[in-house]
Amino acid sequence: MDAYDQGAGADRTRAPEPEPAPEPDEPIDPIDPADRADSADRADSADPIDPSDVTDITDGTGRADRADRPEGSREAAAAPGAEPSGWPRPSQPSPSSQPPPSPLPSQSLSPSPSPQASQSSQPSQPPLSGVAALSLRYQLVAALALAVVAVTVCTHLGMVFLHVAPSNTLSKQHGKAVDDWVYPEFEQNWKLFAPNPLQQNIAVQVRADIGTADGGVRTTGWYDLSAEDGRAIDGNPLPSHTDQNELRRAWDFFVSTHDTDNRPNGQRGALSQTYLTRIVLLRLAREGAAGDGGTVQRVQLRSRTTNVPPPRWSGEKVSDQPTYRVLPWWPVPDARPARDAKTAGAVQ
Repeated sequence: MDAYDQGAGADRTRAPEPEPAPEPDEPIDPIDPADRADSADRADSADPIDPSDVTDITDGTGRADRADRPEGSREAAAAPGAEPSGWPRPSQPSPSSQPPPSPLPSQSLSPSPSPQASQSSQPSQPPLSGVAALSLRYQLVAALALAVVAVTVCTHLGMVFLHVAPSNTLSKQHGKAVDDWVYPEFEQNWKLFAPNPLQQNIAVQVRADIGTADGGVRTTGWYDLSAEDGRAIDGNPLPSHTDQNELRRAWDFFVSTHDTDNRPNGQRGALSQTYLTRIVLLRLAREGAAGDGGTVQRVQLRSRTTNVPPPRWSGEKVSDQPTYRVLPWWPVPDARPARDAKTAGAVQ
C-alpha cells in the first residue's frame, strides 16, 4: 500500500508525459493455420463474454457485428488475412452506408415498349384548318382571288407613287392613265405639312332649279352642305370619312383646277366640275330638295369664307366679314334633254 501510495503520489507530482504519436498501421501478416486453430481453442476455453460488456459494432442495420454472431460466423471471420476477433479493427464504412451503384442504361430492367404502345403514345395530328381544309377546287379559287387582290394592291400603290413622285419618264408617258386612276377619289396633297396652314373656315353651299310636275320651275334656297357635315361630325367619336373629307376635298380639287374667273386651267378642270356636281346632286336628293314629282335641272354653288379670329395676345387684326365666291349655273346632264324638248315646244 505504501509503495502504491508513494507511486501514486509520484505520479501526481510528476508532469504528464506527452503521449507518443501513433505509429502508422502496418500490414498484418496472414495468420498461420496452426495459430488460427490455437486461437479457436483459446476462444472456446475462455469465459463467455457478457453481451452488456461488449459494445455492439453494427453494420448500419442495427444488428450486432460480433456479439450476436454464431460460432460458425466467428470461424468464417477468422479466414486467412483477417484480424483476430480480439484485435481492434480500423473503422471502415459499412457496406450498407455506401450508395448502390446506379445501373447502366443497357442494364435497365424496364421492359422495352412494344410497337403498338409506341404508336398509341404518339400525339394525334391536329385537323387541317383554313385553306388547307378546302378541296382542291376551292383551293384554286382562293389562290386566284388572292392573286387578283395582290395585283390590284400593287397596281394601286404604283399609281399613287407615280402621282406623288417627281416628274419622270413613266409619269410623263402614262400621265393620263395615272390621273384617271387617282382622281378624284385617291388625290394626294401635303397641306397637313404646310408651313402656314389654312386659317379660314370655308363653307360650300348649293341651290338648285327644280322642274315641277306642272311644268313650272322653282329655285330652292341655299343649302349649307358644310354645316351638315359639321353636325354629323360633332360629338361622334368615330366620324365618317365621307363627312370629313368628301365635300372639302372636292371643293379644293375644283379651286386648284380653275382660275379666279371659274375657268378651267388644265385638263382636269372638267373632271373636277363633274365630280363636284355629282356630290351636290347626291346631297340634294338626300335632303329631298326636288319634292314629289320634281327634277333638278340646274345647280349653282358658292363658297362662304370667314377668317379664323386670332388669339387676343397676338394683336393681329383680321376682318370678320364673310366673302363669297359664286359659281355659274351648271346644267344637270340628265335634265338637259327634257329642258331642251320643253324649250323647243315653247318656240313652236
